[in-house]
Amino acid sequence: MSEYLFRLARWAMRRRRLVLALWLLLAVGMVVLAGASGGKTNDNFTIPGTESQRTADLLKAKLPALSGGQTTVVFATHGGAKVTDAGPRSGIEQAMANLAKIPGVASTGDPFQTQSVSANEQVALGNVQWNQSPADVPDSALDQVKTAVTPAQAAGVQVEYGGSVYPGWRITPSELPEIVGLIVAFVILVITFGSMVTAGMPILSAVIGVLTTIMAVTALAAAFTIASTSTTVALMLGLSCGIDYGLFIIARHRNNMLQGMTPEAAVGLAAGTAGSSVVFAALTVIIALCGLSVVGIPFLTVMGLAAAGAVLLALLISVTLIPALLGFAGRKITDFSRVPFGKEHAERVAHEAANEPDKPRGARWARFVVRRRIPVLIFGVLLLLTLALPALDMQLGLPGASSNPKSDTSRKAYDLTTAAFGAGFNGPLLVVADGTTSQQAATTVQNGLAAQPGVASVKPAAQANGIAVFRVIPTTGPNDPATADLVHHLRDHRATIEGATGTDVLIGGVTASNIDVSQKLSSALPVFLIVVIGLAFLLLTFAFRTIWVPIKSIIGFLLSVAAAFGAQVALFQWGWGEKIFGIAKSETVSFLPIIMIAIIFGLSSDYEVFVVSRIKEDFTKTGHAVRAVERGTGLAARVVTAAALIMFSIFVAFIASPTPTIKAIGFSFAAGVFLDAFVVRLTLVPAVMAIAKAKFWYHPQWFARYVPDPDIEGERLGEKLAEHHVTL
Repeated sequence: MSEYLFRLARWAMRRRRLVLALWLLLAVGMVVLAGASGGKTNDNFTIPGTESQRTADLLKAKLPALSGGQTTVVFATHGGAKVTDAGPRSGIEQAMANLAKIPGVASTGDPFQTQSVSANEQVALGNVQWNQSPADVPDSALDQVKTAVTPAQAAGVQVEYGGSVYPGWRITPSELPEIVGLIVAFVILVITFGSMVTAGMPILSAVIGVLTTIMAVTALAAAFTIASTSTTVALMLGLSCGIDYGLFIIARHRNNMLQGMTPEAAVGLAAGTAGSSVVFAALTVIIALCGLSVVGIPFLTVMGLAAAGAVLLALLISVTLIPALLGFAGRKITDFSRVPFGKEHAERVAHEAANEPDKPRGARWARFVVRRRIPVLIFGVLLLLTLALPALDMQLGLPGASSNPKSDTSRKAYDLTTAAFGAGFNGPLLVVADGTTSQQAATTVQNGLAAQPGVASVKPAAQANGIAVFRVIPTTGPNDPATADLVHHLRDHRATIEGATGTDVLIGGVTASNIDVSQKLSSALPVFLIVVIGLAFLLLTFAFRTIWVPIKSIIGFLLSVAAAFGAQVALFQWGWGEKIFGIAKSETVSFLPIIMIAIIFGLSSDYEVFVVSRIKEDFTKTGHAVRAVERGTGLAARVVTAAALIMFSIFVAFIASPTPTIKAIGFSFAAGVFLDAFVVRLTLVPAVMAIAKAKFWYHPQWFARYVPDPDIEGERLGEKLAEHHVTL
């Protein structure tokens, strides 16, 4: 592999104009294709194999009027006024009449007719049922909703909105996190390289890769259902991996040039050594992301494939476009004359990294870890285990209105409804009795539902075409564990509820769907772990030719991801973030654990490959195991630190997103990357390897005989180049 990458990089440098033109042509082509396709991401996803999905399919087939989105309009009065007073009541009734006339509205529920008025008569709940799914309800219709309720507002009534679709529910993603992340990444790269030109290369290449990926995903969205979070995750990973992979190859190329090599030889050797590490690191990330397909949830599969595509493009760009850009830069890559600040420091650090590897701070840290390896190992493991403790209290759910900022209309609607009616009114269950042939059968099912513990009330929603639909209000909120228990209880006791009616009762609705997603994810997690970790184990064993590298990598990953989960639970679920940073308290996003395991496992393997490959390279040359740990870690520390800080900065910038899901993903990824890079890969890994010494690299003779050597450290590449008298 190293020889192939050597040749590819040299070819890309020689044909740099062609390579750059091809990548720019691909990016522009994707932009044009995305614009022509009219594709848009949406969150109309299905969860095959779940009862909630069967309920939705049955409604769509037999009673489509109830299969679309739903808006809850909350009317509230304050002070001594009541919604039942003549003025407010007239305004509310006129508002509901206006709502019924909006195109796309299947039915409305006047709160005075449905008896949805609070005991103190200060809050009333109106219902709007759409005949389209939430993602298909046009913004123009939602604008008409705001116009329709003006009579109520004119009467002094506060109007707020909730439900699956409402005015303002679509949040346009902000470009601010990406801009902030790129600015911080550029600053880190300038400090790392001491060169404006060099710092700009990984960012330019990453932006080209991300633009191509996002446009390709948008084009595909015209034919496939792609969740909006798919592009966010692809953007996060595309930027971070693209910058990191470019950083590793450029840093190695510059070190080679500072040692006196020609630009062409330097880029070839950088691609053959650091490039080999990049290939195995990227393949590990891609395997982890593609492993999401085993979960069996389509939107997670698409999310994983989109992110894997972003990483694949980052890999291809790093071994083709980066060498081409280095060809354009030529010897400017080692020119510190244009550094805006700290010229002498930048030049000294660069030359030390290339020619005196024992001097930089990373080398001093590596010596400290090796010399104090046992106490460092104990302290590091205890730190991660302590941080992981809150994860034992993790509660899964999908962030709802209660997780939104207090200024958001859905949060106001949630709070008003909870205070006036109870938390359960924010998450009604939709129960469908299929095969209902008479009113008596429907009444029997309704009474059976009302008799179950945990049910606050049951209201008929519709009856037609052989089915009866009921809205069941739990006594607890949509993300309360007791509500999940209620859903399971109703399904386990459906025979009692059905009685002798001959009906088939199904429990569905948004709340039940969220519960089904969480349960399906939990059941798929063991299979996912086995598949992903098993494939990564084989890949890392092949790369380093020893089983101890993947075993150590997996154990380190489990520690760092558990610690990141613990931090996430403390900050979001326990409410520490609300007290410190003003982040709304919320449950752990149900799909976050499996997404985070996939991504953090892949990224942790990145740093494992980058650190251990430098250690193995030194051990292959010298045969001194402990000294190789010191030198290899010291050589990798500066670049890994820069790479981790860049990833951390990009992820943490997404915490500013108003969307609770994106906020939680951004924090969790940032915490996982930070802990894994600095505590595990740059601390615990060298400590363990220093304890194991040369035994760490043991592999049986049959392994060497039957398993090909990918030469990730570039040893055989150097020998072949010497045989052919190639001057480095």
